[in-house]
Amino acid sequence: MAGERPAQAVILAGGQGTRLRPLTLARAKPVVPLLNRPFLAFQLALLREHGVTDVILACSYRVDDVRAALGDASQLGVRLRYVVEKEPLGTGGGVRNAADLVAGTVFVFNGDVLTDVDLSAMQRFHAERGSRATIFLTRVTDPRQYGLVELDADSRLARFREKPAATETITTDTVNAGVYLLDAALIRRIPGDRPVSIEREFFPALIADRVPSYGWCAPAYWRDIGSPAAYREAQMDLLEGRARMLLSPAGAWDGGSWRAAGGSVASDARVVPPAVLGARVTLHPRCQVGPAAVIGDGSTIGPDARVEGAVLWERVEVGAGAVLRECVIGADVKIGTHARVGPGIVLESGAVIPERATLAR
Repeated sequence: MAGERPAQAVILAGGQGTRLRPLTLARAKPVVPLLNRPFLAFQLALLREHGVTDVILACSYRVDDVRAALGDASQLGVRLRYVVEKEPLGTGGGVRNAADLVAGTVFVFNGDVLTDVDLSAMQRFHAERGSRATIFLTRVTDPRQYGLVELDADSRLARFREKPAATETITTDTVNAGVYLLDAALIRRIPGDRPVSIEREFFPALIADRVPSYGWCAPAYWRDIGSPAAYREAQMDLLEGRARMLLSPAGAWDGGSWRAAGGSVASDARVVPPAVLGARVTLHPRCQVGPAAVIGDGSTIGPDARVEGAVLWERVEVGAGAVLRECVIGADVKIGTHARVGPGIVLESGAVIPERATLAR
């Protein structure tokens, strides 16, 4: 509504990112790099685009990683505050922990959602329906791994079903996309003294109590980056234009690729777009980077090596003649000469791969 106070946001990042291991053994999930920027920065950029500049991060694991990477996020045009859970409180408990800091209407984001959804349109829908709790819904081909949300003819929430068993009948392809708009007063319904699931307890209770609650289905890019495969695919989607790039990689745009400052590129090294080269990256003679490659700051690609469809974190050393395809490589990894790392492989930070080794699934 015109003149309405811009909504605040709470981002739920209290988990340990177990599905994203081994990458999250060395870094908190909110700041795993996406095109060499902290993942959380993409969520903050979306919120900022829609006028939401007061953001609370509900977190508990490796919080210092997030503070070091983003601080108060003023460089992104928002104010980021931290609510640190002594013990993980679940998705609902994480929201409840931030209750004293919010008022009016509040966006709530799951901390592993990459989307370019139109939050302003969601806010209009919420106001027009007189909704007190609105869920962004997305349609998926195979909904069994997600929370299903059934609606009545007026888009009101009718039933909330978490990840149906294989034997259950699938009644809808609309799933919970992990973005909510809530009246702050409802947050105080959540118990503050125990772990609570917003999906299994909070929303079903709203339905049972007939609190005006709606599902909002909208066309938008959406991906849960919680697994290594999805994390890599999200970056391919951004590079190849399937997802709108809310935040550009650092560096200069050069013929379909981004290149940050420092480092060196041999005259006969090839960069095949789209690609992202971080700061201080060194490309040795006759190597090829791309298409669809992300090279982290301070990394070195050896002579005659090839990196394609792969995501490399910082300070990775790729030996001469090595080949990396469709894999994810953590920070400070050393890849031996003529080694091969194939699709689906994920290497934790600090790993050392011997020369001529082959890693394949």
